[in-house]
Amino acid sequence: MTEEEMRRQLAALRIEHRDLDAAIDALTTTGSSDQMQIARLKRRKLRLRDQIAILEDYLTPDIIA
Repeated sequence: MTEEEMRRQLAALRIEHRDLDAAIDALTTTGSSDQMQIARLKRRKLRLRDQIAILEDYLTPDIIA
């Protein structure tokens, strides 16, 4: 995977993470009783956050101070 592909994937993951955050907020503010769905969305959001962190670490060069 090239650096450009990683950057595109990172952008897509960030968008999906933002969308999941909006969906979770919408479900909780409407008083949805579907706690299983909310829990699944939160777990997916955490997995996305981990994937984002991995890509960011890979794309950010180490600086030796």
